[in-house]
Amino acid sequence: MVKGEVEPASTPPNSSSVLLRAERLGRTVHDKILIQDATFELQKGEVLAITGPSGSGKTSLLRLLNRLDEPTSGTLFVEGTDYRNIEPRELRRKLGLVTQRPYLFPGTVAENLRFGPAQRGETLQPEAIEELLAQVGLKDYAGRDVANLSGGEAQRVSVARTLANSPLVLLLDEPTSALDEVAKLEVESAIHKVVRDQGLTCVMVTHDVAQALRFAGRALVLERGRVVRAGPVGEALRA
Repeated sequence: MVKGEVEPASTPPNSSSVLLRAERLGRTVHDKILIQDATFELQKGEVLAITGPSGSGKTSLLRLLNRLDEPTSGTLFVEGTDYRNIEPRELRRKLGLVTQRPYLFPGTVAENLRFGPAQRGETLQPEAIEELLAQVGLKDYAGRDVANLSGGEAQRVSVARTLANSPLVLLLDEPTSALDEVAKLEVESAIHKVVRDQGLTCVMVTHDVAQALRFAGRALVLERGRVVRAGPVGEALRA
């Protein structure tokens, strides 16, 4: 058992509640090991932090989860289906990624939110756009040009745009690390509220131990591409 994990229950957990199951997931590039033998499960409604020192493989692991990078070993099961059998565009809708820096399309906030659903032939109605923006604290921002947003506002639009695709799991790659302290707390608070209110399943990469403790219920700690501790966030991070 990995240090920090709880003892297994006498009866196995309900497999239907497992959204993601990584089995010996790994990636090696030009003989350099980025991730090796990552094995873990993510339950429905769980918030999991991936943390560790700089260069430990946190973002590399996150990028493997929705195949932005391809694994060279192991695989991931999404609701029991090997993700190599899921079309990449559909996989990335199910496992929606919010990157460290927001990459918004030129135009209005509403146009950015409509983009994902439009790729599936769906039209996001104005009331749905307003609801998404209200969830991230940006009520009445639909008509604003993204060029005029602050860094914190742009990141919250990025979160809302990802939520517009109704993801199964929200993947967060250091979503506040590029922001000043005020904007960082605003974005973190907005994300935390959405995750809590909607009961979202979430994986967050963060180098900030305090943020992981505030945000997550469980944690994986990486060193040199390997999971060295896993379990309840307080135990895993304070070990």
